[in-house]
Order: sequence, then structure tokens, then C-alpha cells
Amino acid sequence: MLCDYHVHTSFSDDSVYPMEEVVKKAISLGLDEICFCEHTDFGMKPNQVCDYPAFFSELKRCRMIYGNKINLKAGAEFGMQVHTIPDFAKLYDTYSFDFVLLSCHQIDNKEFWNQDFQRGKTQEQYNNAYYEEIYQVMKHYHNYSVLAHLDAIKRDDACGIYPFAKSKDIIEEILKLAIRENKGIEVNTSSFRYCLPDLTPCREILALYYELGGRIITLGSDSHKEEHLAAHFTQVINVLKSMGFREYCTFQDMIPTFHPLP
Repeated sequence: MLCDYHVHTSFSDDSVYPMEEVVKKAISLGLDEICFCEHTDFGMKPNQVCDYPAFFSELKRCRMIYGNKINLKAGAEFGMQVHTIPDFAKLYDTYSFDFVLLSCHQIDNKEFWNQDFQRGKTQEQYNNAYYEEIYQVMKHYHNYSVLAHLDAIKRDDACGIYPFAKSKDIIEEILKLAIRENKGIEVNTSSFRYCLPDLTPCREILALYYELGGRIITLGSDSHKEEHLAAHFTQVINVLKSMGFREYCTFQDMIPTFHPLP
């Protein structure tokens, strides 16, 4: 069984890929299941919020047409900040999701990709702030499934890769909290197209998660285009197996199911 659990379509602000075309591509690749995780980020100007009524309508239509060939799950990517927790709590109570990615794309409404948040801070300061924001969100919000691209700030770090050892303490606290609450982490294969020197999250984080007893893993391409879907899954699966992982997860109604790694 092979599944991609981080898929974006034209319902996300940064993609123009129609949902039905994604489904057709997934079937052609032999995928058994995909989970659509459209972006929602409150605190932006303007807020970037998926049109969920239209999303669920199109998902229902695609399920009717292709449901005998592939499982299609309703997910979401919640780009959370501490002060936007109430907005996401309301959103979660409004719709029924199979799976929710918890991610962090900005702090104090300042984005990472354009260096708005990093500007005027040292590399240590903005990396510490990134992990602390995730940790604080986790302590106050619990309706999510896995942590998305946990060290993703490295994609936008103009100073280079910040050493894992310098963030290990806070990352360990994040992973311990996730494990206590039966949450997981994803391996996000966008690291390959960002030309990063390691996986996302890095091998050190994956190894620490395993060492601490974490076993809930999802595979996500973070796809926005046709060529992204399920890209580099074979390499990532081999890395996970070398670390001792033997299973990965899919979700139904926010409940994980374990499957042998292919």
C-alpha cells in the first residue's frame, strides 16, 4: 500500500492543479490513497483560507467517479500561530476531517519565505522562536494528526542549515509531547526539490523520534504540481527502514491505521 498524505490542489492559494487531475495522476502512479491537505493560514493579509464548501463538494464528486480506483481522504494543513488557535478551533468544529497537518509558516503574522520574520534577528533567535512557537501551539491545541515538515524553517534560512544540536533540547520536548498525545510526524519529500542536504525533518530528528518511542509516520510529497506527487518516496522509505521504522500511517476520521512500509 502506497499513500501520499500531503497533497495540494487549486483549493490552496499556491497551486493551480485541479483536484480531478491530481486524482488521475495518482491512479496512474499506482497510489492506493491520497489525502488532500489544503492550506489555511490565519493572520495573513488577507487570510489564506481554503474554500471548504467548494473543496468538499469537489471531493465528493471525485469520490463518486474514482472511488473504486483510489481512496481519497479529506485533510487540511493548518498553518498555526499561538494567537490564531481560536480561528482553527472554530474551523475544525465546522468541518469533518480525516487528517490534519499542523505546520508553522509564520510568527507574529510575519512569513519566513520572504525573510520578514527573520529580518533583524540572529540565526539562533529565529530558529529558537520557530520551535518555541510550534511547542506552544501544541500545548494549547490538540486537534491535529501529525507535525508537518517539522524543521521546514531551514528552507528559508539565508544563513544556511542551523545545526540540529543547537535546537535538540526544544525539538526533543516537541517530540515527547507529540508522542504523549499520540500524534505523529511526517516525512516531507519537498526537501528534494528545495535541494536541501537532508530530509525534512532531518535524519537526526527522525532518529530521535524513533529513539523516544515515536512510531506514527506519514509520507507526504507536499505536492503542488503534477511532477511532485509521491516523488522520492522510495528513497525516503529506505531511509526509514534503515532507522528501524517498519510501518507508516493513514488516517480515517482522525484515527491512524498502521501499514507495513512497502
